[in-house]
Amino acid sequence: MFYDRPIFFEKNRVARVYTGGKLFSEFFGDDSEDGFFPEEWVVSTVHALNEGSTDEYEGISKIEGTDIYLNNAINEYKKEMLGDRQDIGILTKILDSAIRLPVQAHPDKAFSAKYFNSKYGKEESWIILATRPGAKIYYGFKDGVTLEDFEKAIDESDNGSNAMEELLSSIDVKVGDVIYIPAKMVHAIGYGCLLLEVQEPTDFTIQPERFCGNYRLSDNEMYIGLSRKNALECFDIGKRYPAPLKPEVIEKAEGFIYESIIGKNITESFNVRTITLNNGEFRLSKGVAIYVVLDGEAKIVGDGYEREIKKGDYFFVPFSAADKFIIKGTAKIAECFA
Repeated sequence: MFYDRPIFFEKNRVARVYTGGKLFSEFFGDDSEDGFFPEEWVVSTVHALNEGSTDEYEGISKIEGTDIYLNNAINEYKKEMLGDRQDIGILTKILDSAIRLPVQAHPDKAFSAKYFNSKYGKEESWIILATRPGAKIYYGFKDGVTLEDFEKAIDESDNGSNAMEELLSSIDVKVGDVIYIPAKMVHAIGYGCLLLEVQEPTDFTIQPERFCGNYRLSDNEMYIGLSRKNALECFDIGKRYPAPLKPEVIEKAEGFIYESIIGKNITESFNVRTITLNNGEFRLSKGVAIYVVLDGEAKIVGDGYEREIKKGDYFFVPFSAADKFIIKGTAKIAECFA
């Protein structure tokens, strides 16, 4: 069965109201151009919250070469796929922004439990994979910004004003930068960022800026069904976090380096690690883990199985396949798990 080995998936491009995707062409080795499908949802069991969509599987990954959606596979083979876990516990994406996204924040677990009946908020993290000239992110309010300043900028955004952007600190980013975004911290992905995003498994975004480029957001797209007053509880005006972060070496051996990018010292919600192979090999000892090849080429071998992998490939190691396979080659691979 498919759960006895690494699971690969069909491409899973998700529609958004912002444009991007051109940088996918080099990363995935395809012919992508900028458009309204700027996100690849990786090993996803999360339904995308797109206004007007009636597709119950939008955002959910489909197992390669089958008509089986990942959430259905988990429901049918839960023990084999997840062990004792109830769900995968994370959502992983690769996205490319051709414009600045709306200023936003995401709920913490308490906010999600109160308003969305969800045990998950939307803490997230980014690894910058590629950039366009002038790439940047917006990260936290500038010192001295008040709630009144923020509410005034929200009102002004109705007329297409860019005033809200002026309230945020910005950071020029480069390939390899690691950013952690705590729940309730204001931020926005700026122009020109191809990034790997690892987050809690929801699509909850409060974005009280009226326009995304030339697209006018509805109240529902801004506040996802909440009143403006309640939605703004999602913003902690004073929240800050250092950026970019530095990885910590977990293990260094002949042929590979294993590093923690986002660990338990930062959040209890998820872990992000990287495996850097230099003509070496690494055992895939974790089950219920997602792997994304960030660069290079390698081979997965074990248990009568062999598959070549390259930059842009991604796969899931289910519980039943843990510790049965190794990766050999020269590549950099992200390992993501809850």
